[in-house]
Amino acid sequence: PFMGTTAKDTYETASRAALVGGTTTLIEMVCPGKDDDPWEAYQLWKGKAEGRSACDYGFHMGVTRWDDDTSGGAEASLRRVVGDGVTSLKVFLAYKGAFGVDDAELYRVCTLAKELGLVVTAHCENAELVASRQRKLVGEGKVGPEWHERSRPAAVEAEGVHHFCTFLEMTGAKGYIVHTSNRLAVEAARPFVERGVDVDLETVIPYLTLDETYAQRAGFEGAKYVMSPPIRGAEHRAFLWEALADGRVSTVATDHAPFDFVGQKDMGRPPEGDFTMIPNGIPSVQHRVTLLYTHGVNTEKLSLQRFVEVASTHAAKRFGMYPAKGTIAPGSDADLVVWDPEYRGTITQADNLMNTDYDGFEGFEMVGRPELVTVRGEVMVRGGEFVGELGHGRAVPRRIG
Repeated sequence: PFMGTTAKDTYETASRAALVGGTTTLIEMVCPGKDDDPWEAYQLWKGKAEGRSACDYGFHMGVTRWDDDTSGGAEASLRRVVGDGVTSLKVFLAYKGAFGVDDAELYRVCTLAKELGLVVTAHCENAELVASRQRKLVGEGKVGPEWHERSRPAAVEAEGVHHFCTFLEMTGAKGYIVHTSNRLAVEAARPFVERGVDVDLETVIPYLTLDETYAQRAGFEGAKYVMSPPIRGAEHRAFLWEALADGRVSTVATDHAPFDFVGQKDMGRPPEGDFTMIPNGIPSVQHRVTLLYTHGVNTEKLSLQRFVEVASTHAAKRFGMYPAKGTIAPGSDADLVVWDPEYRGTITQADNLMNTDYDGFEGFEMVGRPELVTVRGEVMVRGGEFVGELGHGRAVPRRIG
């Protein structure tokens, strides 16, 4: 559930799309409402995957509130979730009044993570600045999707990164900054890394392949490309490729958030709506690996080895799945992606396995694709087609530390 609606994909659809795209394990975010019990929310999310997913899976446990009840409150439920094998928590420094946490809650989360050896993953923006800028723009009649980026510019994200890293430094917790979109945000983290703060930066495939002009498309088409943090100017895209190659950015994910254009994204269509009402997200789990190869390895921005590291190995290590995942070795899970570098194709909605009425990468060229994909030795994709069984996927055992 998000922004007045619900994401379209189920594990039946998303896991097939992931596998055809060369992803053998998903890590999804459990995101309870502020009034929900974390353990009950976790059980709900697990139930949506068990017996349904074709690929393997794990979870980041979202923390949207904290209370002082140590026997039956949020902390007790979180400890129970960790006991079930979750090694990462998720916080929002955005979405004020919904999922966002305040500084007292953030401090508690980081303190618990340090105690238990967990990784805190964070959406980094400044919620107060975003809310104020949204009110100002809408009040001025600037309501189309083209104004979304200007309501939360790069400096707002950079401030959130600095804020989060300060809490990591004060508590000694390990951190992971999700969907980093721009140069200022990356540079905000560097002094902390240089002082020894244990924090990784992730970017996502939309930031590496799109730019702000997509969200500025006429006729409300730009709503298809509204996500937070927003897609930035082309200069930030070029910088992210450099940072990915040299290690300042560690991983490439998706922030996969699938919503239909008709009936969901158009909730924010003026004059009744505005950009603050557009459900945030771009469906992309099917295209992450293929676009990373096409725009990274094929253009010599990334080596083949770095491609594997940022797409797979580093995340497996960071989130306690290595060496079962993220490597090919005796005793590992035999999750294999056999790549065909000679393949040439075009992304179309007709081939979209994600459960949405549009594909944000329509018309994009594909150079190379996964030809054969296995999960724990079982063939799930052959010739670019899903041939596996739903329900084959299982929760991945994860280690703390």
